[in-house]
Amino acid sequence: MCPVVGCTVETEQRSCEDLPPYARAAGQFQASPPTVSFPSLYFLRPVWIMTPPLQAYSLLTWPSLSCRVKREILAASATTMCYGKCARCIGHSLVWLAILCIVANILLYFPNGETKYASENHLSRFVWFFSGIVGGGLLMFLPAFVFIGLEQDDCCGCCGHENCGKRCAMLSSVLAALIGIAGSGYCVIVAALGLAEGPVCRDSLDQWNYTFANTDGQYLLDTSTWSQCIEPKHIVEWNVSLFSILLALGGIEFILCLIQVINGVMGGICGYCCSRQQRYDC
Repeated sequence: MCPVVGCTVETEQRSCEDLPPYARAAGQFQASPPTVSFPSLYFLRPVWIMTPPLQAYSLLTWPSLSCRVKREILAASATTMCYGKCARCIGHSLVWLAILCIVANILLYFPNGETKYASENHLSRFVWFFSGIVGGGLLMFLPAFVFIGLEQDDCCGCCGHENCGKRCAMLSSVLAALIGIAGSGYCVIVAALGLAEGPVCRDSLDQWNYTFANTDGQYLLDTSTWSQCIEPKHIVEWNVSLFSILLALGGIEFILCLIQVINGVMGGICGYCCSRQQRYDC
């Protein structure tokens, strides 16, 4: 007898060595005492194998399967979760990046921690575009939570339809990723424009204007010109730092969403987790 329940060598004329290592290791674990519902093979898997529970086959039906089908089931359970785990990792990363974008954008409204410049409208116009709050922030929560929800132990359920499996979910995640690309792209563009134009400040002529608007961003390389802005103090450093942060965070979000587009297409085409009946009925 092979270590896996009900898998005989004579059935397929194969040795137990043909089974994956984790399948052989699974034989070292015993199922819990039988109940009315018959515990599934979830209780047979080692704790170090991060695979979904094989709920489609109880201990009652598992012995009747051939070794080939059992090998396919166990191999698929160990490999098909990679797309979901990748998406979940991206989702958690996007949540934190979105929070940082919102914080950075809010700080732009309060140079040196003062509120009077916002009430007097002495802020860069690009601050009011809400690139970090909306584009790189709130809009990113939608794809982030969609990605996080992709890695579930069950293999069915998509838009409320039981016959729609994880392939549909993975392909649907591509749409969410495209929304994330749009939001992060908006954040990057606005942040870049804000850096190029420079802040609104009071110059030596006691006028409030865009002192560096005509420099085409060259002021960023010449820090000696930053002293032309008298008020608010250190406004150039404040704007450059926060817009640079938004630019970097938005760029990372853009890359992560682009990766999820590829991951979602691969998971949808190659198969994340098909319907149990479709995959295992022979």
